[in-house]
Amino acid sequence: MSQRFISNVALAIGGAVVVVSSQAFSSSRTGWLTFGVSLGALALLAVVQRDQARGRIQRALDAVTGALALWSAVASVVYTGTTLTRLSLGEGIAFVGLAIVGLVAHELRTERIVHQFEAIPADARDGRRTEELQAAA
Repeated sequence: MSQRFISNVALAIGGAVVVVSSQAFSSSRTGWLTFGVSLGALALLAVVQRDQARGRIQRALDAVTGALALWSAVASVVYTGTTLTRLSLGEGIAFVGLAIVGLVAHELRTERIVHQFEAIPADARDGRRTEELQAAA
């Protein structure tokens, strides 16, 4: 599997954990879960940046995700109560949204590559009918 796909799915799962925790748990527990997911996202981004084939779009999404993760880590320690719960909910939704955009970008790039493949008939492999096939195209 592609690192782009795996990193975006992991980010979506982490964002979903934050969204659910913001609605199900106390604000202090939500803050710690948000802090953990944010640090996990930063660590994940640090690891996947070694991949040279991520592309400009994915790198831009990585930069936005990194900024959001840094903000989330700080906000989850600074704020308390209802403010923390609402911030965590918004940050979790933003993580999921960024992951979905990354998955769509990955799918579009993969689909374009698949459509670039060209089917070559078996009898054209030996070179006898290559000119005939090129003339017909």
